[in-house]
Amino acid sequence: MALLVPAVGLESGTGESHVAKTSEGVRVMIYDQEYNMKGELDPEYIQKLAKFLDDKMRSIAARTRTVDSLRVAVLAGLNLADEYHQLKAKYDSTHNDLDEKLGECHVMLDQMLKFTD
Repeated sequence: MALLVPAVGLESGTGESHVAKTSEGVRVMIYDQEYNMKGELDPEYIQKLAKFLDDKMRSIAARTRTVDSLRVAVLAGLNLADEYHQLKAKYDSTHNDLDEKLGECHVMLDQMLKFTD
């Protein structure tokens, strides 16, 4: 996992979602705040992450009618953590199912190879 950290800090923004590469890193807007981010990630990917988080925060703010940005950020974090854990559980289940099927195929292949000897 690549590290992405604030480069300079945050400043108040205009509310536009954009990214700009600076000598300090990549500048993004999230929930009307400007952040300069530094990391090894592609600037366009950083923009995609920032837009995803901005959209998530705006959706939560609209549904909960919450204006406190810290509360919206915490709710967005909890929402994302829930989505992550649900996807991880689904991945783990699928991975286990595939391992089981692969094991069954391995046993059948071994039996077929022994039978042909």
